[in-house]
Amino acid sequence: MESEVKLQHKVNFRWLIVFALPTILSSIFSSLYSAVDGIFVARWVNTDALSAINITMPMTYLASALGMMFGSGGNALVAKKLGEGKVREAQEDFSLLMAVAFVFSITLSVLCFIFLNPLCRFLGSDTALLSYCRQYMIPVLISLPFAVFGMVFQLSFITVGKAGLGAVLSVTGGVLNIVLDWLFISVFGWGLAGAAIATSIGYAFPSVTGVIWFCANRKQILHVVRPKWRLKTIVDSCVNGSSEMVSVLAFSVITILFNRILMNLGGSDGVASLSIIWYAQGLFGGMFRGYINGISSVVSYNFGRGDKKQLAAVFKVSVLTLAVAGIVVMVVSYFAGRPVVDFFAKNNENVREIALHGFRIVATSFPMMAFNVFGSGWFTALNDGKTSAILSFCRTVIFMVIPVLILPQIFEMSGVWLSITVGETLSILMSIYYFSKYRTVWRGDE
Repeated sequence: MESEVKLQHKVNFRWLIVFALPTILSSIFSSLYSAVDGIFVARWVNTDALSAINITMPMTYLASALGMMFGSGGNALVAKKLGEGKVREAQEDFSLLMAVAFVFSITLSVLCFIFLNPLCRFLGSDTALLSYCRQYMIPVLISLPFAVFGMVFQLSFITVGKAGLGAVLSVTGGVLNIVLDWLFISVFGWGLAGAAIATSIGYAFPSVTGVIWFCANRKQILHVVRPKWRLKTIVDSCVNGSSEMVSVLAFSVITILFNRILMNLGGSDGVASLSIIWYAQGLFGGMFRGYINGISSVVSYNFGRGDKKQLAAVFKVSVLTLAVAGIVVMVVSYFAGRPVVDFFAKNNENVREIALHGFRIVATSFPMMAFNVFGSGWFTALNDGKTSAILSFCRTVIFMVIPVLILPQIFEMSGVWLSITVGETLSILMSIYYFSKYRTVWRGDE
């Protein structure tokens, strides 16, 4: 077994970016799963089917929420124990969390199958879209445990210094999804169900491979062993990862709320437009989440060692990097909005115009989103789940719900898109406050 963890390195810009790059790519490809479905469905089926994908999307978010909770919170705890030299205990905790995540995901999938029709209607489906929602939902529910495990293992690969392998598996799953989308939809003519099956297989590949790798590779410092029951481990991991879970779950609630408002303002075309904007936002948000997920084990490890100099270096590099990245993404998004929208809605002029107008408004939120995603992930990596959860809850619930309930009353559909930017602006003020309040954790006594 390797005796050293590949996390002990002097922090600088180049090393941190190289360390995080595989996870950034993996996160982007994970976001591509549903985006690719949207492109094929919009072009080979219709925009009503695209609306159905957006209506059922909260279930995919729910799977991601569970995966982020166990993966982010659990790996922060495991990396911290590795930094403290508690290797065996870290292995037992890792194995315990895998077992608990499996039970949670299976239970959730079964419950959703039992209440499928009421669930679809609750998510925003009307009678006309119900059959589409069922077609997409059934394969997605079957793959839900794979989606949860895939997220957990992706973060675990980072902890053992194998982020590159995790990236390869994620990219392979994404490529597989793209190829199967083309095969199932445009060749076999399976329609919306074909898109869901392709996505499910894309999720299953890295998940199953991750299970095999962590069970069979006993030379790694972190691998599956016989778990030892520790309720505190489960509670601490869930609490610490709750911010990421709250963030994704709240986004599911926001999606349902947005769908209902847009259905009233623009019908199914309005919901289809939101799907396009969510896909684009998901890709850029995936890049930012990939960065903080990629460096989180470095943060947790150095926090466990009490190395504030390294932590301060990580924070400084991250803030500067995200400032540049956020501005670049905003500019590119604004000027490249039309070709992005055309990928999805070339055959529906009304959807295309609504989505393009909304996308250009939402693009102004990307620089703030970069810092807000970093803020929540930063405190999770420091094992401060409480602060992280506060930031996530305020950003994804309070600062998003209030604007979207008020602004559409004044600006109609433009108010829906503007509420996203307003929410991110309010959130960044809170992030700055908590960075200032707890800066001594990584900058030493002042």
